[in-house]
Amino acid sequence: MSFTTEIKQEISYSELKNCCARAELSSLIQLTSSLSIVDRQFNLLVRSENPTTAKRILALLKKLYKVDTKLTISKKTNLRKNNVYTLRVKENVKHILIDLGLYTENKGLLTHPTYNIVSKDCCCRAYIAGAFIAYGSCNPPTNSNYHLEISLGDIDYANFLVKLISRVDNFEPKISKRRNRYIVYIKRADAIADFLKLIGAQECCLNFENIRIDRDFVQSQKRVENCYIANEVKTLKAAEEQVSYMNKIKKAKKEDKLDEKLRAIYDLRLKYQDASLNELAKYYEKKFGYKISKSGLKHRLNKIEAIAKAL
Repeated sequence: MSFTTEIKQEISYSELKNCCARAELSSLIQLTSSLSIVDRQFNLLVRSENPTTAKRILALLKKLYKVDTKLTISKKTNLRKNNVYTLRVKENVKHILIDLGLYTENKGLLTHPTYNIVSKDCCCRAYIAGAFIAYGSCNPPTNSNYHLEISLGDIDYANFLVKLISRVDNFEPKISKRRNRYIVYIKRADAIADFLKLIGAQECCLNFENIRIDRDFVQSQKRVENCYIANEVKTLKAAEEQVSYMNKIKKAKKEDKLDEKLRAIYDLRLKYQDASLNELAKYYEKKFGYKISKSGLKHRLNKIEAIAKAL
């Protein structure tokens, strides 16, 4: 089972107050249905390739309007041959659409619901949850490419949904176009976790956070290890260069060009050729009884390098 399916199932099994159930159904009907007129009566046709979505719509229709409708299953004729779940509503369609805020007598069908459907915060969250059930998806937390999206067919509706999501919390949703669809998406991991909590997927939110934290911790450890290795390589390379300059001085028998302070560093470096500057500073303190800073050590090594280059 995909992570997206887990989210949709968790949301779909939740019990809602009537006002929130109406808001969620309004979103689902808006995104998955088409309207036709047969014998001067409105007919509502709901189609979805997701069984969870179809079952949720059927359950909410029966809960709110006691409509007599059945769920039928057919197969698409394309190569993928996915199942298509269809609901046909013939009774009280106009009343249902008006109650869901999707139709008014003076304006007809609306591009987004009337304000009373999403005026309460709880109903606003339920409406957003419905949009996710209809056309949402989320990368699993095991994937480092954090991404949650809702795919929509209309730019005006996409802008409406972005405003609705932003009204509830600062998720910073964005819109992009993919072929003939408009994608409302969130990329930040913490925002995705908060969004899952918002739409009622508490268990999936916990699962997302636990896996993400574990994976990020492992990656953080790897980054630390890589930095440590890189620093070790850098240290060894610098020490190698310093030793090569000192060997040049030694080969030329020009140690007399080094004063007492430089000679002390010269002898220490040749003795501890793999030591870092920190380690070399400790060896210096142990031998001479007083401290020397890394910058002081580096300054003397640079002087030795300059003498070697001048030979």
